[in-house]
Amino acid sequence: MIKRLLVCGALTTGLLMALGGLARAQDFFVDGHAGAGKTKASQCAGCHGSDGNSTGAQFPNLAAQHAKYIYAQLKAFKSGARKNSIMNSMAAGLSDQDMKDLAVYFSQQKESMGVADPKLVDAGQALYRGGDMSKGIPACSGCHGPAGEGNPAAGFPRIAGQHAQYVAKQLKAYRSRERDEDKLATIMQAVAQHMSDKQIRALASYVDGLHRAKD
Repeated sequence: MIKRLLVCGALTTGLLMALGGLARAQDFFVDGHAGAGKTKASQCAGCHGSDGNSTGAQFPNLAAQHAKYIYAQLKAFKSGARKNSIMNSMAAGLSDQDMKDLAVYFSQQKESMGVADPKLVDAGQALYRGGDMSKGIPACSGCHGPAGEGNPAAGFPRIAGQHAQYVAKQLKAYRSRERDEDKLATIMQAVAQHMSDKQIRALASYVDGLHRAKD
């Protein structure tokens, strides 16, 4: 499994370089309408903010997330494959077009920048860039990219600037196999299963402060 993940990381890095400008064209993969999504997003604003920058660290930021990933997660919530009482209820009444419209709208919003805990940066960066081969933990950058932009073609989400509290909760959910909704979850289970709480805390903080260098 670890060899497979390392190969995945190497291939993904190549894909990210090949995709270039497409990496920011999230709506290329989903046939939705941002204008319609903006109107429908009012029901999401209480937790995720009207522009996808969430109102609390326990809720994920959706702004600038890949439309393909948002759409996939909404479908998983609607089907019950991904368990969350709030989101299962919210997604239940959404049509397929509603989910596409919301996904495209949020993907086109400007993300806010997070801040990492300076005390955890070194440990978090080491895990993100190089993993921990002694424990079979691959580098996060292999699939999520050097700046945390993810890979929309492969379905790997953008994680840069995501709240540390939310990231830590999801990593623990993968570790316990609570999150088991698709093949990507299986990959993350293998990554997280050997991570300690200390490593999760450092990595989550680093991801929160991760962002692209200014042009």
